[in-house]
Amino acid sequence: MHREKSCGALVVRRDPESGKQYLLMIRHKAGGHRSFPKGHMEAGETEYMTAVREVFEETSVQIRIDSRFRETVHYSPMPGVSKEVVYFLTHTEQVDIKPREGEIAEVEWVPIEEVEASLTHENDKFVFRAAMKKLKRDELQTKI
Repeated sequence: MHREKSCGALVVRRDPESGKQYLLMIRHKAGGHRSFPKGHMEAGETEYMTAVREVFEETSVQIRIDSRFRETVHYSPMPGVSKEVVYFLTHTEQVDIKPREGEIAEVEWVPIEEVEASLTHENDKFVFRAAMKKLKRDELQTKI
């Protein structure tokens, strides 16, 4: 069994005027499905380093990682391959985005309430729901 490991991020941006939250999503050329920026770990990288690099490479966005959220999913993209993907919850104020040439068709800021319905894969929905629980807990604690 060949094992692969990738890291990525759910990138949240809050509009300073309206308070509305958006999530950074990518649309793949192959299949056209939406998901979160992620990619393979390189030798010598930590999970954080991989997530920061991949988000920047795929979207041109600089992120801050919330170290209190780390969610992992496992799946088999093809027979004989086991893949682990580690996601972090991250934040940015950056509005400008640019997709990487090649594999990514589009990069977009999706209103947070529309994200779950736009996800194709159950693993992505699982990670998104966990991240939203964390965001809600954080918002409640800030109000206390």
